[in-house]
Amino acid sequence: MKVFKTIYTLGIIGFAVLGLGSCSKDIFTEINTDPNRPSAVSTPYILVSAEKQLMNTLRNEELNLRGAQLYAQYFSQNIYTDQSRYVITNSYADNYWTGLYKALNNLNEIIKLNTDESTRAIAAAGTAGTNVNQIAVARILKAYAFQGLTDVFGDIPYQSYGNTDPDFQALQQDPDNLTPGYATQEKIYKDLLNELQQSADTLLKYASATTFGTADIIYKGNNANWAKFANSLRLRVANRIAKKDVSLARLHIEDAIAKGVFTSNADNAAFKYTTTSPNEAPLYRATVIANRKDFAVSHVLVEALQGKRGPFTATDPRLPKYAKPNVKGAYVGQPYGLPLAAGNLFPTDSISLPGDVINAADYAEVLQEFAEVQFIIAEYNNWDQQAYEKGVRASLEKWGVSAVDVTNYLATLPAANQERVLTQKYLALYNQGVEAWSEIRRTGFPSFLVKKDDVIWSGTRTGAAQSYRFIPEVGTSIPTRFIYPLKEQSTNRDNYQRALTNQGDDLTSTKIWWNKD
Repeated sequence: MKVFKTIYTLGIIGFAVLGLGSCSKDIFTEINTDPNRPSAVSTPYILVSAEKQLMNTLRNEELNLRGAQLYAQYFSQNIYTDQSRYVITNSYADNYWTGLYKALNNLNEIIKLNTDESTRAIAAAGTAGTNVNQIAVARILKAYAFQGLTDVFGDIPYQSYGNTDPDFQALQQDPDNLTPGYATQEKIYKDLLNELQQSADTLLKYASATTFGTADIIYKGNNANWAKFANSLRLRVANRIAKKDVSLARLHIEDAIAKGVFTSNADNAAFKYTTTSPNEAPLYRATVIANRKDFAVSHVLVEALQGKRGPFTATDPRLPKYAKPNVKGAYVGQPYGLPLAAGNLFPTDSISLPGDVINAADYAEVLQEFAEVQFIIAEYNNWDQQAYEKGVRASLEKWGVSAVDVTNYLATLPAANQERVLTQKYLALYNQGVEAWSEIRRTGFPSFLVKKDDVIWSGTRTGAAQSYRFIPEVGTSIPTRFIYPLKEQSTNRDNYQRALTNQGDDLTSTKIWWNKD
């Protein structure tokens, strides 16, 4: 897992091309400096690399677009339709695993540079911020990355700043630990709550300070915003395990709300890409740059937004934000999960492709937003009407819906209940594939997703009546996890086998801890 040299180089290049610093002689000197010497590397450079690596991986074309986005039935493949039926290449898991551990190693290096007596002063120089604040921000991003890993795989190698549990063996380089043990997801989740709480508490003490300056793409160094994000993320983590540990979840949810979570879309955590190569957003790179039209908006989502599917009957004003009209000006979703033989049933000009808003080069990929926080609060407060409406409003406004359309749509909302709150949460999480998939696994909503044997298209083809049903090629329902990377099965086999003993067979149908009954 030791990948510092490559990552530092990416960080320095990314820092320059993203326009976050001048392209000066100092930067080029840094590029030609041995990156294995921590004292020669500025922590803001490492941070920008880690943030970009984190978001590139979480929203990549492979596990996200061809995996989680399809599992959530936001998208539907119009070429490789077997991927909509849960046939996923093993390398997708490998690249996701590798990419997130690279980001984690960079974030952990920031912590090391700010704790080592020989480098602490240098690490805090300039606009980087104090040691304790840098550590707090790095811990928050580490918690976010580790949740992204454990939600996909289950038990994983894990590392904590504040907990010396012997099962937490990842990211160790003194000496290198190339075969770390796996921590249970239960231990990981409970430690994530502590990591986020402690980080938020630290940043709240120095709320007016800035950390990492403009190198921080997400919040431009604003400590107060980082504290809100940590507490909002704590809501997500606690809510995910509320059925597994009611008292612990309640403790953290109430503490996080009391100390301050997102209160408007201005607080949203997002990583904004640029129009400059190679820093365009992942979906844009997978479609426009690659000159491909593999991903269409699914008929499931289009019909839900048209009021034809699910608990809402009014047309949702987010439809033109989420999807493009076809050449005839109509919104037509690609039937989800057609067999390969029917893959050419709908030419790409006859269906709705992702909308210009989400497919922009400079799209801001969301880590977490105000709408989600309100839906969590609505759920925690027994499907609270006020929080439900705030969540819907926040989502509409975030997507740029006009004030008139926001008011009109809110007037059509039926009263809050479990199905309606969780369905609106699903609609709001569009393009946040792994999180949406995780919520579907946790809650079973929305209830209108395509299931095995459902008819997905009926009509006339080559002069004869034809119907197609949804027949998964792998399993019988939405996958509950990804299989571990093949390299773990060979290079870390003993610990891999121990993880299977604890968790269950390495199958996409094996439920992870928080999803088990």
